[in-house]
Amino acid sequence: MPSYKAPLDDVLFLINDVFPLDGYNHLDAFAEVTPELAGAVLTEAARITEEAFAPLNATGDRQGCRRDSAGSVRTPEGFAEAYGAFVKGGWVGLATPPDYGGQGLPYTFAAIVNEFASSANMALAMYPGLTQGAIAAILLHGTAEQKALYLPPMVSGAWTGTMNLTEPQCGTDLGLIRTKAERKGDGTYAITGTKIFISAGEHDLAGNIVHLVLARVEGAPSGTKGLSLFIVPKFMAANGGVRGARNRVSCGSIEDKMGIHGNATCVMNYEGATGWLLGEENRGLNAMFTMMNEARLGVGIQGLALSEVAYQNAATYARERLQGRALTGAAFPAQAADPIIVHPDVRRTLLSIKAFNAAARALVVWTSLKADVARQATDEAERQAAEDHLGLLTPVIKGVLTDIGFDNTVKAQQMFGGHGYIVETGVEQFVRDARIAMLYEGANGIQAIDLVGRKLPRDAGRAMLAFFAEVSGFLKENAAHDGVQPYVAGMKTALDHLQDASMWFMRNALGKPDNAGAGSTDYMHLFGLVALGYMSLRIAKAAADKLAAARAANDDSATGPMEARLTTTRFFMERMLPETAVRLNRVTAGAEGIMAMPAEMF
Repeated sequence: MPSYKAPLDDVLFLINDVFPLDGYNHLDAFAEVTPELAGAVLTEAARITEEAFAPLNATGDRQGCRRDSAGSVRTPEGFAEAYGAFVKGGWVGLATPPDYGGQGLPYTFAAIVNEFASSANMALAMYPGLTQGAIAAILLHGTAEQKALYLPPMVSGAWTGTMNLTEPQCGTDLGLIRTKAERKGDGTYAITGTKIFISAGEHDLAGNIVHLVLARVEGAPSGTKGLSLFIVPKFMAANGGVRGARNRVSCGSIEDKMGIHGNATCVMNYEGATGWLLGEENRGLNAMFTMMNEARLGVGIQGLALSEVAYQNAATYARERLQGRALTGAAFPAQAADPIIVHPDVRRTLLSIKAFNAAARALVVWTSLKADVARQATDEAERQAAEDHLGLLTPVIKGVLTDIGFDNTVKAQQMFGGHGYIVETGVEQFVRDARIAMLYEGANGIQAIDLVGRKLPRDAGRAMLAFFAEVSGFLKENAAHDGVQPYVAGMKTALDHLQDASMWFMRNALGKPDNAGAGSTDYMHLFGLVALGYMSLRIAKAAADKLAAARAANDDSATGPMEARLTTTRFFMERMLPETAVRLNRVTAGAEGIMAMPAEMF
């Protein structure tokens, strides 16, 4: 059976040494956050995910969710109890304002807990994760009455939430939505239509489910401009979390999926269900994007999370599996064979996953801190810079972390040889579960087009130029630093590749949009490599400083982990970052070769 241990030491290193939280104590959520408090909160998060979530991952996958003839859905055995423990600890409302029963801690903490929970049991973690997205949308766009009615029971976890976008005839192209909303004359709307692929659409974990549904009010404009967002609860709600009559919304079926079997992915039928407008009419997409942006960051975290748990199990197996001898001679002559960790190609594979995990986790923490700044900063320039960062990096995090995260689960499976193909080892589940992250919340090709077509040119490239300036400034400031100096030239080259690709699009994509489409995925991954390289150097700088301090104090306990971090950075910079050259060549090849073949020849 697979195992999982939350990477607590790595996270604490990030928030204490790489991105020290005391640099954010001018924000309300950080005002009382000390290293001791952060350590206590995240230690407990590690414990509950390791002890309550992880043991149910394999059994939840085997059992899946079951729908009865009445449309009710039962989650796998143990899920309700584990969810109850999570709710009791106040984890759903970790980063929600205390006004609604939340703990008011930084969003960054919620992102870290999301990684732990998703590694331990991604299907189970999705139930509270989706609720947090719905909370964010109501918090930002709801009326005072709606907030008072829905937020306390959702923040407590007594009720859960969903987002309902996709329909049988449309996924990304939301302008094709047919679900209709008819004004009833009393301030409510009758919602009628069918939604598909609705994660956590129906289940037995909570007393009520608050659906946020995109629909078109009668007479509204066509396309996305005519969409509105509605609160449609499973049961009518009254203040104090009181549940009323059943609404006319039901689960038509559960999707039969490749992975995440423990999450109820439902077809939802709305048959004149009563809904309340969230935000303004015909501005539903604006309100929904509050959920979608946080959801896309959350899905990126899922890519990292599955990469992490797959790596842990592959590394353990590689240290234990005896097979053949080291190329340089028997490493353990007293044994019948050497463990496969002695082989260079095994180490290359494991280091490629480990180096990604370290850099990706840093990128998530850095971007989550920016989200906290965007939410709370009173300085307009600081807030705007944080929002620019989020807009630019969200498609990169979603697309790159899920693409590579899935690839890494396959690499981890490869470490097991034939045993990786057998259900008993558990690693094949990581492959299946990771695959969905590349598809939902906007397939990764859409993320790439969003990056190139919308995020780069926005505000005359302000966010992109700020990113370039930050990386360049870091390299200049730390050119002689022991942890950074060996890699300055390589990082400058990679940054040049990204700048060259950006300029190529400016010169060649405006008149020929297919050039942008043809190069967008490679550009997204080029951007991701540079961002991950920058994070690797931030880690190396902090690790080198801590290593020097540990040696000066004769503290042997700290030298091993810091040396490992420096070795991991070396691997990334030598073996992974040079891929930027390949990505640049693909971007600048343009669209001609891709678009030349007639459709009927495919």
